[in-house]
Amino acid sequence: MSAPDLNPGLADLLALRFDPLVWLPVLAVSGFYVWRFVQARRTPAGQARWPIWKAMLFGLGIVLLLLATQTAAVTLTLNSMALYMGRLMVLAEVVPPLLILGLPRGIALDPRRPLGRVLGVLLDPWVALAVWAAVIIFWNIPAGFNASVVTNTAAALLPVLYLLSSLLVWGVVLRPLPSVQPAHIGSRGWFGLIAGLPMMAVAAVWLYSRQVLYSPYVGALCLWNLSPLENQQISGWIMMLAGLPATGLALVQLMAWLIQLADSGTQPPAARG
Repeated sequence: MSAPDLNPGLADLLALRFDPLVWLPVLAVSGFYVWRFVQARRTPAGQARWPIWKAMLFGLGIVLLLLATQTAAVTLTLNSMALYMGRLMVLAEVVPPLLILGLPRGIALDPRRPLGRVLGVLLDPWVALAVWAAVIIFWNIPAGFNASVVTNTAAALLPVLYLLSSLLVWGVVLRPLPSVQPAHIGSRGWFGLIAGLPMMAVAAVWLYSRQVLYSPYVGALCLWNLSPLENQQISGWIMMLAGLPATGLALVQLMAWLIQLADSGTQPPAARG
């Protein structure tokens, strides 16, 4: 790669590419969402369930999804671990909550029907935590991460796994389907804190390691004149900072749960004068 290519600007990084295997399903989901949104907005009840701001959040999530997977930044993975991790963190920590918050209120699913049963299992906190931890840990050990960088199949698979597993985690935390998600706010808070631990552990390893852990980046020519070790350390900061909003939300949920417990307790009798 020539020297000028190692210093791309924002416009260079965001130049769109077109992979039909990504664009077609994304456009299909977006079209279905718009169709149902327009239908719902015909009645006052539908407008209350599906306000415009929810559609805006969903649309923003779709745009960020495409920017993280369908731009020139994808082709520069071998030259910047930090850029690679930034893309993955957008898919894991930004896109999922936007898509979930974009869903209408009051989605009622019968937990006894097949769809309700499947979603009830997938959105079980233990199942979501197991899937998320497996993705984070396996794909960040050297063997898994190296494969995701140098092989086409793994490079395409990892962003999908980050997105899908994170949708499960954020689905547990935000609880968009209460009919199949009976968890109370306290358990969701504890879940959010525990789910953040694998990512924080990986970020700490990257931050404090004195050597480059992944062979594709050893001796690599990195973007913006950064060294491979600097790239790895910046990636640790990116992962750690990306996980802070979810951790903060988990703490807020735990505080709300503690306040509920305090308010529901038996009040002592008033002192007599």
